[in-house]
Amino acid sequence: MTHLPELSPRAARYAYRDLPQPDVTAVIIGAGFAGMGAGHRLLKRGVGDFLIFEKASGVGGTWRHNTYPGIEVDIPSVAYSYAEAPNPDWSHSFASGAELLQYAEDCADRFKLGSKFRFDTEVLSLAFDDETDLWHVQARDTVGEFTLTTRFVISCHGALSTPAEPVIPGIGRFSGKVILSQRWDHGYSLAGKRVAVIGTGATGIQVIPAIADEVAHLTVFQRTPSYVGPKFNPKIPSLLKFMLRYVPFLHRIVRAAGVAGIDAAQTYGVIRHRQFPFLTKAAGALIRASMKARIRDRELQDKLIPDYGFACKRPLSSPDYLETFKRSDVTLITEPIDEVVAEGIRTVDGTLHSVDVIVLATGFKVFDIPHEIIGTEGIELGERWRTERMQAYQGASVPGYPNLFLAPGPYGVIGFNWFDTIRLTTGLAVDVVCETILRTATRVEVRRDEFASFTDRATRATESTVFKSPSCAGSNTYYLDAHGDTPFLRPFSIASSTRMVRSAHSAYEYTRRHPDHADRITV
Repeated sequence: MTHLPELSPRAARYAYRDLPQPDVTAVIIGAGFAGMGAGHRLLKRGVGDFLIFEKASGVGGTWRHNTYPGIEVDIPSVAYSYAEAPNPDWSHSFASGAELLQYAEDCADRFKLGSKFRFDTEVLSLAFDDETDLWHVQARDTVGEFTLTTRFVISCHGALSTPAEPVIPGIGRFSGKVILSQRWDHGYSLAGKRVAVIGTGATGIQVIPAIADEVAHLTVFQRTPSYVGPKFNPKIPSLLKFMLRYVPFLHRIVRAAGVAGIDAAQTYGVIRHRQFPFLTKAAGALIRASMKARIRDRELQDKLIPDYGFACKRPLSSPDYLETFKRSDVTLITEPIDEVVAEGIRTVDGTLHSVDVIVLATGFKVFDIPHEIIGTEGIELGERWRTERMQAYQGASVPGYPNLFLAPGPYGVIGFNWFDTIRLTTGLAVDVVCETILRTATRVEVRRDEFASFTDRATRATESTVFKSPSCAGSNTYYLDAHGDTPFLRPFSIASSTRMVRSAHSAYEYTRRHPDHADRITV
């Protein structure tokens, strides 16, 4: 975006001194990396009158909620960080979940956000007041429910935050222990237990090898196999850590190289698949060959190696997931589940698999907003997306929901590095908030023609992606929604998206209610 001047600390309130005052200028929902990034950007721009509501007891988002065995980041740690807050102290090339949580806590201190957090505070609903141009935020903390008003809301609830608990007949009758991977019960021991894991996606491939040594027997229920490449996770040498700490430009070079590599892989392997189909075919052939080399058993090969196209689902990597199935105390089941009974899980072929514990590693709902958002037309945003289509201008704004920014919303996730998504969506949100304040507008809303133009451009661009290719049939990918759209991934390169966002504030209408009558004026 074009450069916007910095605001003085009191500018937000001063700009609206002749109007009804909100309790706070802005509310950020979520204290994960996106929420902290938004807060840090607001502080840098001189807007300090905001709060960050977080339902958990601390920062970290997904890295606080997900603590299952084996959890670690799946892109190189050096690239998985804020550009403005590099971490030279990662222990391994792919950091563990505990290290990511520590990094989040360190960044909260580094960004001086401590006084802004309201932990153990769950947002229940947002409702826009058309008379005052304020959002009414209903929330619940340890004391009880309360409501406050705010001019702006930046919702950083996450694109994948609500667990997708499978609807399996009879699961309530199970007499053993059920563990959801996102709410791992560390007080319950799996030692000596017969354990079933349902799901072999990004979570499953980390959990399964991590618990195999502990349990008496492990039964894995797989619906769709995943492409699983090799993964090497060496320790980062002390000398390299020293250089990353004291030679700052080296860290920037390494990170930039990682971003460029990810962008190239996404752009030519996923987004422009129609133009370069041979790239994904070649990559798929290499991964399948690698998987065959690691799995010698023909029956296991048939079960574990996908027959759909590469990149239809997020490619995965693991040093020991495939090898786990060579063990005599691990069983892979590909028959669909019929029901759960008290003793275990029965598949459609009539076989009863007796287990003591069921682990649900079944992923997340895409763009499921955990709170109601009611806009100017009285329509709840989640319901609108369910009945119509998931859409958001630049992945951040929806007409009818003024002064609200999603970080991210549909078509807002860029590639495989979450921090690229954070940079674009929170950057757009904060810049438009500041532009609104500078104009002394009370309402900012993306224009419907600009929204329609972006949506049309994005949906047309998705036709070239790998997800719309015939090779993805049978992949059960979450990238495709019930409408046949692919709103999760932004169908543009990082470089192209950055250029688009630089001028995005011109697509918004900035208005203010006249102090003497009900008419609105453009400012």
